[in-house]
Amino acid sequence: MRFEKHQQNKTKMKRNVIAITAAAVLGFGAFGIALAKPGPMRHRGGLEQLTKSLNLTPDQQAKVQPILDQARPQIVAIHEDAAAKTKTVVGNALAQIRPLLTPEQQKKLDAQQKAHEDLRTARREMHDALKE
Repeated sequence: MRFEKHQQNKTKMKRNVIAITAAAVLGFGAFGIALAKPGPMRHRGGLEQLTKSLNLTPDQQAKVQPILDQARPQIVAIHEDAAAKTKTVVGNALAQIRPLLTPEQQKKLDAQQKAHEDLRTARREMHDALKE
């Protein structure tokens, strides 16, 4: 009985790790993401957001934009690093969870992972197409 309870706690803990990791990735905040994402619509996203929320004057906007432009590559690098690390952590967690699942649950997990990858691929293709 104790062993079963221990296994259930481990499974819950792993599920919580995945949930927390996903929440952390989502928690970057709109401002950081707006700065990090390239492209014509998002290039000035950070400035537009600050201008609206803080009611910046044109003079302030002219002074703020170079600061944002300088920060953008650093934010992009942080975002890419965090995404790679998150992918590794989630992959490791799923590799540990997978043996705990029934064959039917493993098939569902595989389908979910494939659907997620297909969605990422479609988003990447759409982003690339919009860039052109």
